[in-house]
Amino acid sequence: MILKEMLNQYHKELDEFYGVDEVDSFFYLLTDHYLGINRLTLALKPDLTIGTSQKERFLDWLSRLKFEEPIQYIIGETEFFGLTFKVNTHSLIPRPETEELVQWIIDKVDLKINPLKILDVGTGSGCIAITLAKYLPNVKVYALDVSVDVLNLAKENARLNKVDVTFIELDILSVNHPVIDAESNFDIIVSNPPYVRQAERTKMKNNVLKYEPDVALFVTDDNPLQFYEAITKFSVNNLNKNGMLFFEINQYLGNDMKALLAKQNFNNIELKKDMFGNDRMIKGIKI
Repeated sequence: MILKEMLNQYHKELDEFYGVDEVDSFFYLLTDHYLGINRLTLALKPDLTIGTSQKERFLDWLSRLKFEEPIQYIIGETEFFGLTFKVNTHSLIPRPETEELVQWIIDKVDLKINPLKILDVGTGSGCIAITLAKYLPNVKVYALDVSVDVLNLAKENARLNKVDVTFIELDILSVNHPVIDAESNFDIIVSNPPYVRQAERTKMKNNVLKYEPDVALFVTDDNPLQFYEAITKFSVNNLNKNGMLFFEINQYLGNDMKALLAKQNFNNIELKKDMFGNDRMIKGIKI
């Protein structure tokens, strides 16, 4: 079968769901990842053919896309901050807004602190911890999560990106936390915890609701700051003086988050908007 004919079939069956440009993007991601054929190559060689087994795989991917499965899960990886990360349904797909959070941390880091110690709470795929370990010199990074499956994925991503991160299995909501590092506290604690309220579920896209893990997305309507409260209290005891606490947050709860940090005696509290103009990040400094 001529590969270009398969592209036409993708458009015929998927354009009404995704639009022409996104279908193009899906198709060329698949050809590049599985066949090593990029968009330019196909344009220059429109008569390229695929065998029967390859045709069947493309039809399988087409079916999965029709059921709104994220392309990242179909491919099994995604890009974050210029790095490649394996992804699966145990963890969220890293978002561009989280790249902005990582960039904010990098911009705020005091490189005179040696070694700089960072803790990522609820690491998921490991995208925050691994990226910081990759791009910051003389940094010692720890990352914790409650899920063994998630930690196995994060460890795989650390190996893939050739960085050293200490991974810890820990429930941040537990009352008693073991000593993470006996030598000292942290200079930076960062987290992108679950923050979508159940009442906001109707605003979510089907590809998220059907495939990404609820436990990493949703909190109850009556206690939406549950994770933030636990992590902030943990940070009071585990941040060095003048240490920084960073969160990715629910865009509708910016003022609540400012109040939470102020109540725990953090100062220089800064609320930051994302690329879409939504309150998405917050930073506080431990007094």
